[in-house]
Amino acid sequence: MDPYCHYDNPQFDSDLDFKLVVSEIRRGLRIQEFDYELPEEYIAQEPLAERDQSRLLILDKANGNIEHRRFLDIVEYLKQDDLLVLNDTRVVATRLRGNKHTGAAVEALLLKQVGDNRWQAMVKPGRRVPVGTEVVFGDGELTAVAVERLDDGGRILEFFCEGDCDDAIARLGEVPLPPYICKRLEDRERYQTVYAHEGGSAAAPTAGLHFTAQVFDALRSKGIDWTFITLHVGIGTFRPVRVENIYEHEMHAESVFIGEASVEKINSCKGRIICVGTTTARALESAAVAKGKVAPMCGETRLFITPGYDFKIVDALVTNYHMPRSTLLVLISAFAGRDLIMKAYHEALKEHYRFLSFGDAMFIK
Repeated sequence: MDPYCHYDNPQFDSDLDFKLVVSEIRRGLRIQEFDYELPEEYIAQEPLAERDQSRLLILDKANGNIEHRRFLDIVEYLKQDDLLVLNDTRVVATRLRGNKHTGAAVEALLLKQVGDNRWQAMVKPGRRVPVGTEVVFGDGELTAVAVERLDDGGRILEFFCEGDCDDAIARLGEVPLPPYICKRLEDRERYQTVYAHEGGSAAAPTAGLHFTAQVFDALRSKGIDWTFITLHVGIGTFRPVRVENIYEHEMHAESVFIGEASVEKINSCKGRIICVGTTTARALESAAVAKGKVAPMCGETRLFITPGYDFKIVDALVTNYHMPRSTLLVLISAFAGRDLIMKAYHEALKEHYRFLSFGDAMFIK
């Protein structure tokens, strides 16, 4: 039995014994235990031509068995009473590259529109963009002034141009790819899921990038249903864990919406609840009110799922491969056990899977 796994263990005589062991694990669990070597050549720099032709590692958490398939084959592992839950957030963040009047380069990542021509943004280098600084983008057709400094180090930027500032931002902006992707993405929609709908994310829920109309047709033919929730992925998803003890890490807040129709489907599901992505898993567990039951939710979550967590909703998980020492790797280790996840990751590396946002997938069942 993996000591990091939360499942029932017959060696414990009482709940108190189990809680004491979990408490001991919590005191000693270090981020180094979620580290692995990821060579740069394994980090996918662009998506495949066909979304559903990515590779799929099947991991059985009950017996540790591993299979290698293609993503389109996932339908073979699903049953008629299963319910897929997907995150329909849409990436709205935009990266702009400009210069101050001194010529110094400035990069602005626009995260959320907060008023007419005003955006919440992260700027780089932040120390050189105090309130009052003007930045010019393009050939001078668009300018922005930092009008406020936020507690998280970000800025409120107010934009000015002769025409429509939103049009100028859309024309000059780039897709805000994660920092480990160095290749420019020509087709912006390849960093969106095919079902993306609710704008608000700084990053894509990448486990959903593998789904296509063909996959949904195959699900429908087998009588497998699905539903959508929304979790807007924040910029904090790229921030590393900087503390040694993972339980001292402060999780960033992300907005969640789970409507009545989805709640009804989830609560009446007779099969497995299969979450597409860690964002979906985090949203559902944040809305859990009992084993197998969720309530409607419209708010924020700071839930950090770590080993020892008692999953109330998630039965199976579709996920990509995550960065070493990340909160996402900790989450899937809580779900399937750290040792089993590390075994699967080492197998994926041996078999030359593609890692991270544009990489291949894993189905943990």
